[in-house]
Amino acid sequence: MLIPIRDHNPPAKRPFVTYALIVVNIVVFVGYAGLFAQEFRLMDFFQSWGMLPARLRLGEGYVTLITHQFLHADLLHLGSNLLFLWIFGNNMEDVWGHFRFLGFYLLCGISAAALQFASDPGSAVPMVGASGAIAGVLGGYVLFYPRARVDLFLFLIVIFRVIPTPAWVVLGGWFMLQILGGVSVPSGGGGVAYWAHAGGFLAGVALSFPLWQRMGGRAFWSRCVGHPPHPEARYRFVASSVPKSGKPPRAACPGPWERK
Repeated sequence: MLIPIRDHNPPAKRPFVTYALIVVNIVVFVGYAGLFAQEFRLMDFFQSWGMLPARLRLGEGYVTLITHQFLHADLLHLGSNLLFLWIFGNNMEDVWGHFRFLGFYLLCGISAAALQFASDPGSAVPMVGASGAIAGVLGGYVLFYPRARVDLFLFLIVIFRVIPTPAWVVLGGWFMLQILGGVSVPSGGGGVAYWAHAGGFLAGVALSFPLWQRMGGRAFWSRCVGHPPHPEARYRFVASSVPKSGKPPRAACPGPWERK
């Protein structure tokens, strides 16, 4: 099993919106956690506030395009989503700025729901989770920082190891798994919303593309060679320390904090 645990791409500013999103998701989960012992009430709650394609098809429940992004099916679902948001959200908040990042995040979540709806508009299975919005964060991240270092934790029975890997491998591989899952799993059966993940990722790339172009586009990649625009550890297949959050030293490659 491979699990991303951190990146070596410290943000220039404190990611207050990312922190707030994490807190809000936790608070909302705690608020309805008592329903997990009452299956029918829990399902009724998810059908009311989760994204239900059949309901949207009738022109109802548009608010659920937002509310479903703050609901989770269980503690593992919540934890895995927030881990990805914790690792990758701070850098995208750096790129966009605090308030624009919040809009970007919510739009990615709406786009994710739209593709899931399109895959099976008659489905009566409610979709819940922040994974579509977070997938958009991943899409934007891989556009700006394809060679940023991401540490993967390898757990294989008695083998434990941290493997540094370029972001484009980690996130590109994750995206391909969502596409394979979407085409291989029958729609309407519940489980993982693969098309929502794919839709969120593509929305993240599309929404970030104009900003990436304004920052230089391919010239930005050329100056940075795909790495973050500040010092980071070289790629070595050993564990290493992660720089603390805070404004890193300026480098020849301009970062988002240098834009006027």
